[in-house]
Amino acid sequence: MFHALADATRRDIVVCTLEGEHNVSALARRYPVSFAAVQKHVAVLEEAGLVVKKRKGREQLVRGNVETIRRAYRLLEELEAVWQGRIDRIGEILAEDQEEGPKR
Repeated sequence: MFHALADATRRDIVVCTLEGEHNVSALARRYPVSFAAVQKHVAVLEEAGLVVKKRKGREQLVRGNVETIRRAYRLLEELEAVWQGRIDRIGEILAEDQEEGPKR
């Protein structure tokens, strides 16, 4: 999931498709890359579960998968809490070192 979000174009596609359903052709017009490149971006996002693609006649419609985005957000919140705890602990250790004074 995070590999898929590492690319700026893919992140933008996710944001766009969370705002509403779009066909791949309309998405492709938004970016200075080929239609095939946008199709590949959509395929990466679909594989990661960040978007859902469906056929409607000859069109391929893409919409953002809100539940996957929520899971990613919760995971990032958990990771932030872990790292914040580590940063706080480093601050405590440094404060203890200053209280003890210089070591010889």
